[in-house]
Amino acid sequence: MAVASRLAVARVAPDGGAAGRRRRRGRPVVAVPTAGRGQGGAVAASPPTEEAVQMTEPLTKEDLVAYLVSGCKPKENRRIGTEHEKFGFEVDTLRPIKYDQIRDILNGLAERFDWDKIVEENNVIGLKQGKQSISLEPGGQFELSGAPLETLHQTCAEVNSHLYQVKAVGEEMGIGFLGIGFQPKWALSDIPIMPKGRYEIMRNYMPKVGSLGLDMMFRTCTVQVNLDFSSEQDMIRKFRAGLALQPIATAIFANSPFKEGKPNGYLSLRSHIWTDTDNNRSGMLPFVFDDSFGFERYVDYALDVPMYFVYRNKKYIDCTGMSFRDFMAGKLSQAPGELPTLNDWENHLTTIFPEVRLKRYLEMRGADGGPWRRLCALPAFWVGLLYDEESLQSISDMTSDWTNEEREMLRRKVPVTGLKTPFRDGYVRDLAEEILQLSKNGLERRGYKEVGFLREVDAVISSGVTPAERLLNLYETKWQRSVDPVFQELLY
Repeated sequence: MAVASRLAVARVAPDGGAAGRRRRRGRPVVAVPTAGRGQGGAVAASPPTEEAVQMTEPLTKEDLVAYLVSGCKPKENRRIGTEHEKFGFEVDTLRPIKYDQIRDILNGLAERFDWDKIVEENNVIGLKQGKQSISLEPGGQFELSGAPLETLHQTCAEVNSHLYQVKAVGEEMGIGFLGIGFQPKWALSDIPIMPKGRYEIMRNYMPKVGSLGLDMMFRTCTVQVNLDFSSEQDMIRKFRAGLALQPIATAIFANSPFKEGKPNGYLSLRSHIWTDTDNNRSGMLPFVFDDSFGFERYVDYALDVPMYFVYRNKKYIDCTGMSFRDFMAGKLSQAPGELPTLNDWENHLTTIFPEVRLKRYLEMRGADGGPWRRLCALPAFWVGLLYDEESLQSISDMTSDWTNEEREMLRRKVPVTGLKTPFRDGYVRDLAEEILQLSKNGLERRGYKEVGFLREVDAVISSGVTPAERLLNLYETKWQRSVDPVFQELLY
């Protein structure tokens, strides 16, 4: 299915130049094109762009399906994208950094390392360089949305380069960055609020639809991997495999055992938080395993997910509670007469948060934030499974008879018991051992000598001790029941 020619609207910066043109030494990027094959955070990072040319006809459901279909690409063109978040803190006080400190870091990165600034309401809220972007999550979590890259060596080099730059600027300001899945020490009231319009809408809406949404926004950090598909059938297989195995990844990378200075009862509190954030837009998506599933079925799901906002004239219009289906029918009372563009659809897709998310690629969303070696290990884990035909088929066979109830059980129990979670005749650790071997085999067959990136995963599974359990042991012994040392232990 091809996108109709009337939808091939040029994304042009408001100043009339191509938004992707290089700008030197921190000149603001007024708009960032979101239609290209960048990674997902580039959309979330910046004010959504608006169509430079108005639509001449209303969007149809077929157009929305065609948008997803346009993500299909030949296997030789598939790439790896990573996104990782981290907490900034003052080294002397351990307190979360405020926006003015973050602004100074962003300005320092732009000046010293030639990033372009992303500005909203005269506030620097992100950076862009080529196909990479740096964005701010609601509580100031610092996120790198990496470029689509061919090998894991390139991915790890990108991570290392980013951390080097952030440390070079941050250390001069007495600021460090922490790789963990949940803020270990500070209360919600201690977390600064970032000056981004979409987050104000979310902050007001979240308490209406779940009890943990504000914790998700302000106190969690994740790492995710974005992977391509070659066809609708390939997307379906990878989506199903990714959803089934997401709790296994959550167990392996569990790294959020503390809250407000003490153990919180979970190995991955970050993962548990998603079970009561907003169930209309999160979870395990049982319909993905139905025979009828495909691009169109996902569009039907997304059309009925409540919207957050519409972006018009550089302003966010609160549309919470209305659906994109309402928008297409011209029924948004908050924006009378407005009809959606493809940009609106693209922005709406970024406000849906299932364990695996479909855009024009698939996002694996089940892992806690962690130290730098694990930032390289997570993409290795998924690439070995999903970019190798034999491994993908083995995963499909292994999980084909898992029931919706079993997948949901894993989703809810793994954040508490990790690799020790019972499953059928064994434990999640047994599954993880088998899955790790499939991932290693897949990486071997890729031929890029990437298996070494799985050492961190291997160490966790062979010991049976998750990162969170290791931290809890340190808390009870060496740290003498203080969480403060975690800021040094997991410092980038």
